[in-house]
Amino acid sequence: MSKTTGPVLAAGAITITNRVVFSGKPMDWRVPIATGLTAIGFNLAERVWPTGAQILAWTALTTMILTRTDPRTPSPVENALAWWQKGK
Repeated sequence: MSKTTGPVLAAGAITITNRVVFSGKPMDWRVPIATGLTAIGFNLAERVWPTGAQILAWTALTTMILTRTDPRTPSPVENALAWWQKGK
């Protein structure tokens, strides 16, 4: 397994969890399909440029955690902060 598979699969899993569990929206099956295709693409890209593919995969994960992928759905960080503030 390549070094980019973990961050790519984590980004997909966090996107699905944020949408379905925390936001209560229906499952969008395009996300797991796109995640699998992206993991394959990063695996191929890592053979050509290992360092650049790894940096790009980690940058994509970080960006996905901090920003909204859907304007109507809060980002994972926003949902985590809202959950944290409910506990007080």
